[in-house]
Amino acid sequence: MIKSAHDIVASLKGVVAGIERARAASLFGQKSVNLVAVSKTKSAELIKEAYDAGQRCFGENYVDEIVSKHTLLPKDISWHFIGHLQSNKCKTLLSVPNLEVIETVDSVKLAIKLNKTIEKLQRSKIRVFIQMRTSDEDSKSGVSLEESLEIINCIRNDCPQLGFSGLMTIGKPGDLTAFKMLRDMRKDICDRLKLDETSLELSMGMSGDFEAAIMEGSTNVRVGSLILSLIHISEPTRQAEISYAVFCLKKKKRPVADSARYFS
Repeated sequence: MIKSAHDIVASLKGVVAGIERARAASLFGQKSVNLVAVSKTKSAELIKEAYDAGQRCFGENYVDEIVSKHTLLPKDISWHFIGHLQSNKCKTLLSVPNLEVIETVDSVKLAIKLNKTIEKLQRSKIRVFIQMRTSDEDSKSGVSLEESLEIINCIRNDCPQLGFSGLMTIGKPGDLTAFKMLRDMRKDICDRLKLDETSLELSMGMSGDFEAAIMEGSTNVRVGSLILSLIHISEPTRQAEISYAVFCLKKKKRPVADSARYFS
């Protein structure tokens, strides 16, 4: 089963409202938070329903999917690539004209390949985030602080077709400490490179924890199942989740996995 257009409109409104409430509660003063609607494995028709409801930014994990879908959808969609990217897929991915951000750059090799491919294709410059490791899980990609500095310096000095725009992470499920860790990494990077912290985005937070991420400074959240899958979370439950996230952040506690996740 999939959601109807009515369900998607209601779900999208609920997520947008949750983003704004969390932004207002954040102590980090974000002027805005971008919502990336994660559309991996979802049909172009379902994405169009979310588009018609007002959503313009979508994220894909797989190169083949974004390439096949973008031709079927409006040209003013802003695509983010949020999956692991292999160097041999760069040309194919960059053929998507309205691809605006690659959130998962994790090596000097990949940065150089992207830059060279953009020059050959003579397409517009691409904004990139560095994917940082904030978890000890082998299944999660990402680089260390020191590795990120090498990549960032390469981008700033040798890759004029790339715009270094922020940091991204996928933390361990239920571990809110990943958000503070990424924020601290941004501060360290900016201190070392003499950059303004507010010039770099923080892409962190997904369907189960985006409010907590925003309250820890996120400026870019990746939400999929709450919008495009057959999931509905009641408003009282969502409010309870926000309160629980605030409690854990203040107490510097790790929440019990899934304890604030109930579907209704």
